[in-house]
Order: sequence, then structure tokens, then C-alpha cells
Amino acid sequence: MVKSAALLFGVVFLAVGILGFIPGISAPGPDGMPMLLGIFMVNTVHSIIHIASGAVFLFAGMAGAGPARIWFKVFGVVYALVAVMGFVVGNGMIFGLISNNPADTWLHVVLAAAMLFLGFVAKDTATA
Repeated sequence: MVKSAALLFGVVFLAVGILGFIPGISAPGPDGMPMLLGIFMVNTVHSIIHIASGAVFLFAGMAGAGPARIWFKVFGVVYALVAVMGFVVGNGMIFGLISNNPADTWLHVVLAAAMLFLGFVAKDTATA
């Protein structure tokens, strides 16, 4: 389960990162900041982080359940911290680099919870 989830997360993160660079899909919002699907604030750094994260998820998933579980733990903690910073910042830039709005923050909360579950709780269902 963890290995398959890492592969799925990898594909989704890569796709979201790439979509962040497509003008028709990430059009400028009212404040001029690009909005992915008109909902989530994105910028170049945000999209590059998604692409890099997707690549790591794919590599971890291909390497096996152990590496996938480690990556879910690490990235779950990172996403939880980014979510907390999102609540502090609100609309604006986290660490002066990553664009953020409330939709991003709540998505980060959900992703952190899913990643932490997959990293710390989920059992491997594959048999040898």
C-alpha cells in the first residue's frame, strides 16, 4: 500500500508542478498571483517544489515500501510545518518563497495527515 501510494503521490505532485507552469491552468488571480485551477496560489518556487517532491516520491516508491515510508514520514512533517506557517501567514508568502492562500493551507493539512498516516500507521499489504 505504501509503495503504491508513493507512486501515486509522485505522479500527482509531478502533474501539479507541471500544471503550475501552464498559463491557461494557472491564470493570474485578483492580486496578480497565479492561481492553479483558480483555487490554489502558485509561483515558480511552489511549482518546482512540487516537481522535485513528485520525483522523490516516484524514486522512493520504485525503491520499495521502506524508502516510501521514510519519505512519507519526512514529507508529512514538512507539510505539517508548512500548513502551520500557512495559518500564520494567511495570504502571502511562506518563508518569502512559497505563495500561499487558505486553500493551499487546508490542502497542506490534508496532505500532511495522509502522509503521516502512510508513514507511521499504514501497514504494507504486499506479500513476498
